[in-house]
Amino acid sequence: MRKFAIALGVLAGLAAVAFIALRTPDSDPVAMRAKYGGPAPRFAEAANGMSVHYRDQGCRDCPAILFVHGSNSSIHTFEPLVERLGDRYRILSYDQPGHGLTGPHPRDDYSAQGMFEALTAVVDATRVETFAIAGNSMGGWVAWRYALANPSDLSGLILMNASGAPPRPDAEKRKLYLGARIVRHPVGRLLARHITPRSVFERSLRGAVGDDFIVPEQMVDRYWELLRYPGNRRAVGLRATVDREPQYGERLREILLPTLILWGDQDRVTPPDNAKTFDEMIPNSQVIMFEGVGHIPMEEAPERTATAIDAFLRAGAAPTS
Repeated sequence: MRKFAIALGVLAGLAAVAFIALRTPDSDPVAMRAKYGGPAPRFAEAANGMSVHYRDQGCRDCPAILFVHGSNSSIHTFEPLVERLGDRYRILSYDQPGHGLTGPHPRDDYSAQGMFEALTAVVDATRVETFAIAGNSMGGWVAWRYALANPSDLSGLILMNASGAPPRPDAEKRKLYLGARIVRHPVGRLLARHITPRSVFERSLRGAVGDDFIVPEQMVDRYWELLRYPGNRRAVGLRATVDREPQYGERLREILLPTLILWGDQDRVTPPDNAKTFDEMIPNSQVIMFEGVGHIPMEEAPERTATAIDAFLRAGAAPTS
């Protein structure tokens, strides 16, 4: 018994040393705001006390587009589209709860309703009345859920490699990136709050794109540093266990808005079968498949993405904001 206790103590000691050696500290919030907030960062105050980091860019008197990013991403993922569309559209973007400079949700609510609180705060702060909503990945799920709940607010819906489509019986099996596999398990979620090596995060990011040539070191730094903004890593684990209410997927047929579905044919996170499902279920939809592109077309193929969005909104005669 004594030998067993000694061995157990040694193992515990080794585990403690390993934890200390591998532990990745939170990033400094002041430094992150200075580095990623721009010259004059804006924050919309939600009713629950959450300060939502957002940007209001482009042509003020033009049709408005509200962009919603995906898991572990940030407001910056849409900057390539701002450069290409800002002269024709008013472009709103924001860091979702548990992401970027917004930080964690005050009530740890990462359900659709909790995510809507941040979106609504930005809409109220910018005073747009009608807008097109465009979401990538988890942001696509937030976008189409918002379209179901508030269709009168919207002029159109744009889904970019969106999540939440009902699974097809013959669908290609989804390939979870490394980070997603880690947080599927309770121990992984606990460790991920404190241990997120840059190399592991880089591997996950490169696994999400069609060609990792588009992932420079600066991009890896941005994703990794904002993931470590205080409270965001804990939010990753909480989002992994939240009820995404899959029953709402059967209500996609109720979305009557003009809908553009943009997808990368090399997406392994939400495979192209999902684009087909969205197209079949949403009555007024069209699909554009990008060859050689993975999960984040706005960063992998910004020119093609911007061109497709512009053509869609011009055809739909989006109203001014």
